[in-house]
Amino acid sequence: MKKAFVMIVAMAMLGSTVACSSGQSTPTAGESSNSKSEGAPKKVELKVFLGGLDRFRDQFEKYFAEFAKKEKKEKNIEVTINTEYPGSDNSTQILKTRLATGDVPDIFSLHAVNDIPDYYKAGYLEDLTKQPLSPKLIDGIKALVTIDNKVVAVPMESLAWGYLYNKKIFKDLAIKPPSTLTEMKAVVQKLNDNKIKPFMLSYKESWIPQLFLPLTIGGLGNSSHKDFVDKMNKNQGSFAEVKEMFGIIDLVNSNGTDRVFEVGNDDGAADFAAGKAAMWVQGPWDADSILKANDKFEFGVAPLPINDDPTATQINVSVSTSLALASQGKNKEVSADLLNFILDDQASNDLYQGLKFNPVSKNHTFKPYPWVEDASVFVNKGQAYKDPQIPAAVKDESGKALQAYFNKKMSADDVIKDLDKTWKDANAIANKK
Repeated sequence: MKKAFVMIVAMAMLGSTVACSSGQSTPTAGESSNSKSEGAPKKVELKVFLGGLDRFRDQFEKYFAEFAKKEKKEKNIEVTINTEYPGSDNSTQILKTRLATGDVPDIFSLHAVNDIPDYYKAGYLEDLTKQPLSPKLIDGIKALVTIDNKVVAVPMESLAWGYLYNKKIFKDLAIKPPSTLTEMKAVVQKLNDNKIKPFMLSYKESWIPQLFLPLTIGGLGNSSHKDFVDKMNKNQGSFAEVKEMFGIIDLVNSNGTDRVFEVGNDDGAADFAAGKAAMWVQGPWDADSILKANDKFEFGVAPLPINDDPTATQINVSVSTSLALASQGKNKEVSADLLNFILDDQASNDLYQGLKFNPVSKNHTFKPYPWVEDASVFVNKGQAYKDPQIPAAVKDESGKALQAYFNKKMSADDVIKDLDKTWKDANAIANKK
């Protein structure tokens, strides 16, 4: 198990100074005490911002309740945890506004690959390197939450993803995950011939069609267009260079389920679990929702073919949802205790397994899920890349643009112009910081 995740090592914000800090420094591992204090308990209120994680509300709330009991027993601190679960489409903007205006949560979620560089540069991330959680992290995972040799977040979701496929349908029709776009077209034809919808389409939420961006740019950027991201960051490139990305997008869009803009993530997970489509361009982060809808459902993970170059068909490896301690938070000591409890040697096994996340700690002993092992086959063969660092604004815009593209309100050239402009605008903003 650990070998599969150690392989990940090969792959590998924001505004004004925030007021109202208590000035309390984060304790190091040696500074915390496990002895129970005497007298009346100290009362602490923590604000925890968990963007896009509402589907895991029950698991987090139960775990936070366990932490509160532990903190009361060991330190005589009475902790109240106020959680906030904004949706994926607007959580990033809400968090940026909160941080910039001084309404700072004690702990907040962020995307490790996309967000850490900007949030760190803005001074919003507390250094967790000396915390007990730091040496527990699997090396390959640790690298993706580290900047300037500092661990600045606790990884929750470590990912190896591409698209999901219905194992029963593939087995019944003797289909194997294709290695090229031409092979994918043959798979689509076979599914259509058997009156099975090839792809689940769920574009009600823009972040779902946005998934095409990291998958296509990741595959092309690690095969035929290795300098694409660097050129875009220097205002020297254009999406016109990777226009072939529309090949797989067009194939998916023209061979999918109906009611595209009525189906969001939850409905898509339920429909996929009911066998209404053979494939879904979606990640294993939806495993919990899928299995809640059908606990007998078996799905696999495979890399998405982009063109007829099999070397471009690779698994995307990333750490997405992570938890950070706000550098300007008011309750750093208790916040650090909570983050350390997130990777508690015993309790965190049940938490991560309950969330259906991959192991991230050297002390995690639970067996990876079958879909993790599917993806690890490709990772261990070197058919994987680190999630490309694309500006968040470009990702957000790509989702909206691809919704419009599906609805024929934008052409491929319109999408290219739109994304080129958005990337240049993001460069201009980054250069001013």
